[in-house]
Amino acid sequence: MSGTVLALLPLSIPSPSQGVWYLGPVPIRAYALCIILGVVVAVWLGERRWVARGGVRGQVGDVALWAVPAGVVGARLYHVATDHDLYFGPGRDAWRALEIWNGGLGIWGAIAGGFLGAWFYCHRHGILVRPFADALAPGLLLAQVVGRFGNYFNQELYGRPTTLPWGLEIDPANWPTGLTFAAGTTFHPTFLYEALWNLAGVALLLVLDRRLRLGFGRVFALYVMIYTAGRGWIETFRIDTIELDDVLGLRWGVWMSLVLFVLAALYFVAAGRRHRSPQTREPVPYREGARAAQPVAD
Repeated sequence: MSGTVLALLPLSIPSPSQGVWYLGPVPIRAYALCIILGVVVAVWLGERRWVARGGVRGQVGDVALWAVPAGVVGARLYHVATDHDLYFGPGRDAWRALEIWNGGLGIWGAIAGGFLGAWFYCHRHGILVRPFADALAPGLLLAQVVGRFGNYFNQELYGRPTTLPWGLEIDPANWPTGLTFAAGTTFHPTFLYEALWNLAGVALLLVLDRRLRLGFGRVFALYVMIYTAGRGWIETFRIDTIELDDVLGLRWGVWMSLVLFVLAALYFVAAGRRHRSPQTREPVPYREGARAAQPVAD
């Protein structure tokens, strides 16, 4: 029976023949569309959860105007810092460091930059950061589901060769520099592994938050734990190289996942011990007296 099922599966997953379309002289890039769509779904879900917590409608979109650009800048800076030989040095074109439409956005930098942008807005408008982060966490993970398909269109960040039926076809022009493979080689679709893991994580976050009434930053901490747990093992499949590719025998992404998982877990446990009362969420999402100054959308 299992052999019959496998025989019905496609022999591989084809990569898109193109990732850029032209509307006259204007290029429409699939990578950018995935990022934009990810922002839209994050704002949509975050808005619903923020309003349910007592927040003002429209504020999530306002925060996004600060957090998204800061996140993009952070993501690009992280990528350039960890792969600077791609842009600087003999024979390199430093201006390519600005070409974010060709890929190269590090998720760790995106989270750090986006968090700083959101913190800045929240601080100025009297919004408590922890309840806001808890409201937004599932939407952030959902945005990462959508954003990973940008890597699919760019034929990047795939895994090592595989003969599994869901192996991903990659054009030889997009193979890692210095590596060659036999014709017809397919690769682990790590973009898909991560997208499916994150989608399951979104469901888990929503269920646990509803049942356990998590608060005080614990939903956000759980988001970090779920994402890094998946990213850690998925990272072991990847064959793309970065300058910090091997640190004490592990890829840099694995180390980042381990460190952030431990820090998030420690915070989750500490916050749970500190707030054991029946009222497990902050009573209001604003500093005292701040909400009255917020504009309420019709």
